[in-house]
Amino acid sequence: MDNSYISRTSGIRAKDKFGYAMGDLASCLVFGLTQSVLNKYYTDVLEISVLSVMIMTIIARVWDAVNDPIWGRLIDGAKKYPDGRYRHWIKVFAVPTALAAVLMFLDVRGFSQSGRVKWIYFTYILFGMLYTCINIPYGSLAQVITSDDKERSSLSVFRSIGSTFGAMPAMALASMCYVKLADGRKVMDHTRVFVGACVIAALSIVFYFLCYRWSRERVDTNPAPREKGQTAKVIKTLLKSRPFMAVSVASMLFLAAQMFGQGYNTYLFHHYFNKPGLTMLPTVFQYLPVAVIMFFATRLGNRFGRREVCSWGILLAAAFYLALFVLAIFGITPVWMYLAASLMSGIGTAFIFLLVWVLATDAIDYNKVTYGLNDEATSYAFYTFMRKLGTTVATILINVPLLRIGYNGSELRTEGLSQSALRTMYNFSVMIPAVLFLLVYLALRFWYPLSKKRVEELQLQKEAMLRAQSEG
Repeated sequence: MDNSYISRTSGIRAKDKFGYAMGDLASCLVFGLTQSVLNKYYTDVLEISVLSVMIMTIIARVWDAVNDPIWGRLIDGAKKYPDGRYRHWIKVFAVPTALAAVLMFLDVRGFSQSGRVKWIYFTYILFGMLYTCINIPYGSLAQVITSDDKERSSLSVFRSIGSTFGAMPAMALASMCYVKLADGRKVMDHTRVFVGACVIAALSIVFYFLCYRWSRERVDTNPAPREKGQTAKVIKTLLKSRPFMAVSVASMLFLAAQMFGQGYNTYLFHHYFNKPGLTMLPTVFQYLPVAVIMFFATRLGNRFGRREVCSWGILLAAAFYLALFVLAIFGITPVWMYLAASLMSGIGTAFIFLLVWVLATDAIDYNKVTYGLNDEATSYAFYTFMRKLGTTVATILINVPLLRIGYNGSELRTEGLSQSALRTMYNFSVMIPAVLFLLVYLALRFWYPLSKKRVEELQLQKEAMLRAQSEG
């Protein structure tokens, strides 16, 4: 009978997996609103300039650079509550996070232009802060549900499944929130957006509480000591950790590519393809392979190495987008081909989509073994901040092409655009994901050092460390 420390702090059940999945389902419900709907809502409904939106996201990330590590340190140093070190915070912040999401979509068209800008800045930053408050403890939860790396791999897959279902409602809203005007134009309607946001936010509360009820903390951890300068010390350690920085950058770039597609497609399908009702299809097609690959992603990752299957998969995805760009040179850009490429690239991205969270937990384990770093929440706060940078990169990459073609909100008509502007819009839609996916491949293949063999060695080192700590 295996009496190792890892075996005693593992043994997750289906309830744990589904409970953990519910947390990211809830998070992606509200987070999806900011990526699939919010940018176009700002430019078309509230008539905010694309430049103001870009500046807003940059300011929000500057604040996150301060806020996220502070909250991570508070979580690491907080006492253990009767309902757990991390589960407790999911219960506390579920409702405030949902309410903040709804505030972003209140009808403030009666405000002055400067008043509208101030409102979106305030509500966007408020939502980001509250999202951090719930997402950092949720992410850290995987460290205490089980200490077994194969079970954590399974949790990563279920988390990604939860995020897939969580992203769907916002994408559906982005496709169904249009009304047809008397002159034939289709424009985004505030009432539809607001009602949809309220329903999505209410659902997020339900799923957050399911995560709270169904998850269990098996690994007993103690609060980190409150030492002066500890935050700076932790961040300095993270910055020199090759696995942690590699997976953080790779995750940032991958999320930027995902969020770029979800946001930019609302413009591409509205103006280039003239089919706004199909906006959600590229993302749906990218997620479809997940429904099949999720059944054997953990098995393949354990057999061939998580780094290996993720890196080769993302290279395949980049190749399909590069193929679209080459075909566009010859004027071949039918909508069906774009959708087909989205489906095929989804086969490649499915692996990193499903396994990226366990790549991060492997890196955190490496930091524990190599540097003695036990500040999980602070580590996850830094990782979360890097992923937020990905959303900022996506926002910039969405709006720069719009600035280049002179986008002016809902008044822009497809027939009013030159063929050159339309080609530019399409070229950006395929080249940006191709470049981002290639960068992810390089980061995983040549920077992230935790190969299959190294992860197996790391597991043995972790067992020895945990056993010594439990006996001490």
